[in-house]
Parts: sequence; C-alpha cells; structure tokens
Amino acid sequence: MQVFRGLRHPGIAPACALTIGNFDGVHRGHQAMLGLLNAEARARNLPSCVLTFEPHPRDYFAALAKRPELAPARIGTLRDKLGELAAAGVAQTVVLPFGARLASETPDEFIQHVLLQGLGARYVLVGDDFRFGAKRAGDYAMLDRAGDLHGFDVARMNSYEVHGLRVSSSAVRQALAEGRMADVQALLGRPYAISGHVVHGRKLGRALGASEPGRDDGFRTLNLRFKHWKPAASGIFAVLVHGLLAEPLKGVANLGVRPSLDPNDVNAGRVLLETHCLDWPNELGAEGAYGKIVRVELLHKLHDELRYTSLEALTAGIAKDCLDARAFFASHHAETHRQTTRDRI
Repeated sequence: MQVFRGLRHPGIAPACALTIGNFDGVHRGHQAMLGLLNAEARARNLPSCVLTFEPHPRDYFAALAKRPELAPARIGTLRDKLGELAAAGVAQTVVLPFGARLASETPDEFIQHVLLQGLGARYVLVGDDFRFGAKRAGDYAMLDRAGDLHGFDVARMNSYEVHGLRVSSSAVRQALAEGRMADVQALLGRPYAISGHVVHGRKLGRALGASEPGRDDGFRTLNLRFKHWKPAASGIFAVLVHGLLAEPLKGVANLGVRPSLDPNDVNAGRVLLETHCLDWPNELGAEGAYGKIVRVELLHKLHDELRYTSLEALTAGIAKDCLDARAFFASHHAETHRQTTRDRI
C-alpha cells in the first residue's frame, strides 16, 4: 500500500475508488466497507483509496476550543491504522492534515479541492452517518447530487452489526475503557494490539531486584511511547509481544502515564506502554530489543493503574501482576487445548 501525506504528491493515482473516514481501530464495520471498496475498485479497474485525517478532526476542534475533554480517546496509532488498512488490501491511503483550512472548507469546496482535483474520485463510498465540510453541512444527499453533476458514483453502506450490536469506533472505545477485551476482539475481528519502536526508558525495572522467582535481572521492560495523550485503553494487561522472536512472548504491560512513579515524572505527559516479558530470551541479550518494532497484543485486563507509596510496594505489585498474568496464560492455554480437543473429536 502506498501512503501519501497531503494531496500534492505526483505518485497519487489520477483516478480512484474512494472512501473517507477516520478509521480509528479499523474495526469489522470498517473492514466490511473496505472489502466493498476493493470489489468496486476491481470492477472499475481503479485503485482503491482511503482518505483519512491526522489529527482526528475532533482533536483539532477540542484544541481550538481549549477543551481537551472533547477530544476522542484514540483506539490505535497512525502506524497501526495504516498497517490494518494495508492488510485489508487498500492500494493507497492519503493522510490529510486536519487544520484551519480544511475545517473552513464548504462542502462544495471540499468536493472540488479534495475529491476532484486532489484525488480524481470516480466512485465514493461512505457510511450511513457521513458528514463533511465546514460545520458538517454536507451529507450523503449533497454528495450524491455532486456525483451526478461531476460524473462520479456515490454509494452508502449501512451500519455493520455483530450479535445485534452496531460496530463502531465508539463501541470499541467503550469496551476498551471498561476492560472488556473479549468484546473488543469481537468488534475488531482480532486481538487489540499496539505497535511501535522499543525505546530506552529510565531502566528502573532492572533496579527493582530479583523479586520474581527465578529471575535475577529485576523487571526488564520494553518501552513504547506515543504522541497521542488520550488512549482508549489504560491499566495493567496480560499481553503477547510479537516481533522479537519467531514466537510471541508472554508478558504483563502497563499502558498509561505511570502514576506509581514520581508525580513530576510522567514521561513528559506522554502515554507509555511498558511491557515486562515473563521469560526474557537469553538470545536477545540485555539490549537486544531496542530499536525494534514490536506489536503488543492486550489480551486480558488485570486491573486499573495503581499508585504505590514506595518502591517496595511497587515491586510487590509488579510481582503479583506477573503471577496473575501467568495464571491467565495457564488458564487460557488450558481452554485453548480443550477447544482444540473438542474440534478434533
């Protein structure tokens, strides 16, 4: 998949089958829409194209109003979004910076500037609640009339449901906020995961001592930092880490801003995913993970972030989290084994 930031790139296809949206989480409703888009693109001999925005328009308006509470919690990073769009078979994605100019464009200006001049849209697929242009004045009916006028087809896809529940980014955010990871997986069609580069941290985990039975290197952690300050999920999770070895590594992770540490050191206000692998592979060595891109699957929430009063209490808390994570994986493995046995029978 080709990725373009902005419209002024010679590599952007001169014509395309297009869909537009934030695609936060790329959930099963998004996936169904992308499947339809790809089918229409093939039938019309056009590349499929996703137009998305960064930052999220609601992030921009929340900052403009100086009301950060209005910004939506973010399900996934831009990296994860692009990875899922590529996995869905999209040919190109255009990431359009959302700022004052775009926010002030009328629906007609958006159609001329973005859809026609920028992307050469020949087919446009949108959701049933699609709005566009300044003050969200544009709707499906307006877009359909513009298509008749300018020679592009317009289609609308109805809501996608799973067991009677409308699949939406809002539903995913609510399930993540409540720690219902099985429901999140059902809505996404895959385990919830976050990816990023492993970066150096304070290395405090190594100094916490050999608190976990059988370990002598403390609680070594993989640190992933994020630009967005408001993740949809937070807390302590049993996780699987992909990208270090051929097989995923079991671990326990803290997603948030580390309330258990110095209140003046919250990672410069940025969200941090700290993952401790339960069994660190010797072949990676002490520094073998730094700089690598890993994908961390958050499978089961153990509890919310906690504030500890001392390093001793923190050490004991992490040790308990490790035991609880091991218990989860032991139970999960047993359940998987029972299911596999039933399948064979």
